Amino acid sequence: MPAMVDIDKRGENDAKPVYKVIEAIRRGEAVDPTLHPDMESLEGVIDVDMFNLYYGDTRALFDINMAIPRGKVTALIGPSGCGKSTLLRSINRMNDLIAGVRVQGRMTLNGSPIYAPHVDVIGLRKRLGMVFQKPNPFPMSIYENVVYPLRIDGENRKSVLDEACERALRSAAIWDEAKDRLKQSALGLSGGQQQRLCIARAVVADPEVLLLDEPCSALDPIATLRIEELIREIAKRYTVLIVTHNMQQAMRVSDYTAFMYLGRLVEYGPTSGIFRRPILTETEEYVTGRFG
Repeated sequence: MPAMVDIDKRGENDAKPVYKVIEAIRRGEAVDPTLHPDMESLEGVIDVDMFNLYYGDTRALFDINMAIPRGKVTALIGPSGCGKSTLLRSINRMNDLIAGVRVQGRMTLNGSPIYAPHVDVIGLRKRLGMVFQKPNPFPMSIYENVVYPLRIDGENRKSVLDEACERALRSAAIWDEAKDRLKQSALGLSGGQQQRLCIARAVVADPEVLLLDEPCSALDPIATLRIEELIREIAKRYTVLIVTHNMQQAMRVSDYTAFMYLGRLVEYGPTSGIFRRPILTETEEYVTGRFG
């Protein structure tokens, strides 16, 4: 591993913060991530080991090493273009759909390799629920939206589909609003309702991890609050990894937070530590809105 960059927080004769880690990253130097002590003993449902991703000749992720704790909410934060969504989409291999993408390193889901020649990508994605920035309900009924993952897996028994639909809609806190309109088009729902419907569709097959890529960025404050409440409730049953640009949201919904910059993991620890007792000046400046 490369040597750790010096992280003195202040210049001796300068009141302004000295961003030694960030400046080193900007110069293209290798920088070890700063991990809070709590992270060493956590059991990871997803383990990432020296993971790199390239778009053609452009390197987008640099030697990512981290574990996503089981049964918790982990938030990825950082400025636009820092690699948050790229890392998230690497887990369910959505980046495979982009021409010229190649990866190095290792990533596992419950001990099983995510990147290996024998991996069935379709089978992998069935183990991972995914919700995008903008709600994307299919142009079909509410009912068919929810049970779609089960249908494509060959399940057509009405009793099974009915039970799964109700369970998923209840899990996504939208059953009371949808139960009397299951045969109506999902496109008639409000934006916030559509996003909760998408969450129901993502959890109907009982995934091992739920991936959320800025799920509230297209929603109004009231709908955002509903989704945040839902995330906390869902986290009682699922491991959740969320990308968010909203610092307050990361504070409210996550147990752990990872700060990324220019494709590198900078600091990673319990959310309370990242926001109240960060180790690096750069992290403190970013989460308080003075940097980035």
